[in-house]
Amino acid sequence: MFAFKFPSPIPLLARIGPHLPKRCWSDAMAFALEMIRRANGLPKDLSILDDKTVCIRIDDLGARAAIRFRNGRFYPADAHKAADVSFQACTADYLRLLRREEDPDTLFFQRRLRIEGNTELGLALKNMLDSIESPDWLMKAMSVL
Repeated sequence: MFAFKFPSPIPLLARIGPHLPKRCWSDAMAFALEMIRRANGLPKDLSILDDKTVCIRIDDLGARAAIRFRNGRFYPADAHKAADVSFQACTADYLRLLRREEDPDTLFFQRRLRIEGNTELGLALKNMLDSIESPDWLMKAMSVL
């Protein structure tokens, strides 16, 4: 039986990522989180994020995405302004987290996941996200990467 394996988009993103407009990363992240929130894929109580800016940096893609949670919704934020908390890692480590192959604490203590800014907020977010059950469709999508 023939099984087609899609090539990973990571090398392509690594080549073009640094040349993309910085705002597109924030727009994509805010859109994705808002869709997940509307589909009840996030905890109902997101008050910890009220009026906070979170920046996600993906080292090997040259990507910086910033989102702000305000009035119960996610919005893109300026990735070059100071965020309340920033997470920084490479694509492979973020994918390991999404696939539940690595524990965030392990990556943090190995210095492969860095948290800057309000570390109390960062640790609370990390714990909240770690407690969310990943939907089957996301796990299938992550297997392609």
